[in-house]
Amino acid sequence: MTEDLIYGLHAVAALLRAQPQLIKTLVVVESRSEQRVEPLLALAGRHRIPIRSVSRAEFNQQVDVSVVHQGIAAICHRFTGLDESVLHEIVKNSVAPKLILILDGVQDPHNLGACLRTANGFGVQAVVTTKDRACGLTPVVRKVACGAAEVTPFIQVTNLARTLTWLQEQGIWLVGMVGDTETRLQDIDFCMNTAIVMGNEAKGLRPLTRKHCDYLARIPMKGAVESFNVSAATAISLYEVMRQRDIDSVTLTANEMDSTILIRRHKMRQE
Repeated sequence: MTEDLIYGLHAVAALLRAQPQLIKTLVVVESRSEQRVEPLLALAGRHRIPIRSVSRAEFNQQVDVSVVHQGIAAICHRFTGLDESVLHEIVKNSVAPKLILILDGVQDPHNLGACLRTANGFGVQAVVTTKDRACGLTPVVRKVACGAAEVTPFIQVTNLARTLTWLQEQGIWLVGMVGDTETRLQDIDFCMNTAIVMGNEAKGLRPLTRKHCDYLARIPMKGAVESFNVSAATAISLYEVMRQRDIDSVTLTANEMDSTILIRRHKMRQE
């Protein structure tokens, strides 16, 4: 199959704004006429994207009826994904303190979609995952992400260990989220360049990924359950990064910020 099907108001709207060149045809249920749809049709018209109005029965033949498609879908050129070279460009051109999200084998599309939405909300500069044994950008992922999949760099790599090593060489500290460590999430100083590393839904971080992390941290819990869902844990972890950086966000020049990061890094290593 050489096409992707993106459905849902938010996902289609984000694609129209960010990457309209990917859209071959916009398909809408003919009875669908309301304020939220009309601007999308107008935007598609400005980009000269063909619009096809179909019956609900015909629409349901193209889209899984079990999903909430909201009566609108975009038939797109197949999204091939971004590779490691794009990550290199992002890291080298973004300002400090940098923030990357690493997903080590997340397989559920709802979890990936939620992670992308959260990552975009907290200003993550790139989301990195593996090409093998991990979920890619499926229509379900894009729908759950509510537009974040179209604007958040999603990078699939063939060798995660190599990527982690490269990030460390660029001065980015890897914080792996686990359940079996004494170090709490809030004990980490996130004002340094950081990559939050999340594991698989069932197995957590793979041993090699865990070994590459500079720090391992846990989310403190008081209830009876053993752990959070990976998307919830991602949201909590990224919020803590933002909280610390907002508290510490006095007006610094880029050089002053780099110096501050180096000093903190040295102190944490001494501890």
